[in-house]
Amino acid sequence: MDQDNIRTITDSRVLAALAHPLRRRLMDVLKVDGPSTASMLAERTGQAVANVSHHLRVLGASELIEEAPELARDRRERWWRLVSAGVRWSTKDFGDDPAAAAIANAATSLNLDHHVSLVRAWYSAGDDEHEAWGDGPFATDKWLRLTPSELYELSQEVTALFDRWAKREVPDDGERRDPVFLFAFGVPGQP
Repeated sequence: MDQDNIRTITDSRVLAALAHPLRRRLMDVLKVDGPSTASMLAERTGQAVANVSHHLRVLGASELIEEAPELARDRRERWWRLVSAGVRWSTKDFGDDPAAAAIANAATSLNLDHHVSLVRAWYSAGDDEHEAWGDGPFATDKWLRLTPSELYELSQEVTALFDRWAKREVPDDGERRDPVFLFAFGVPGQP
């Protein structure tokens, strides 16, 4: 999978498939852990294999994931992988159809809920885990005065920084590197 391959979703049916919480989580596990079988994903998510298999078929029908038959040891084993390194969508692409716009708005809201839930999970983790990560975890927020073009420029800089870290060659130095979730939003607002 090409790390630069980001799929832009313009079909509300695909967006609806992605917006389901378990499907979103399955996509995240595939992104972090790489190709997996339904059994591996069920173990990782604490779900029944049959439930995971159903959601994998929905993601596959939406072309968000695909089978990876070259990884199978026999004809019964089914491996799945992401089709794209990431997905994006804009609610403005769905504005012409009220039903599609409702799906896009709901997907955006669910996406934000997903992001916040990951951060909340960290803050509710035990002291041992917090101590293990030391001063690494961070939160920051700023109020800026920007034009729309300056906000776009800032978004490009932040995205480039995240991309640089995401695409770096992971050192083979024996250090343990666990998944770390980062997200950023820059939106107009009022204090």
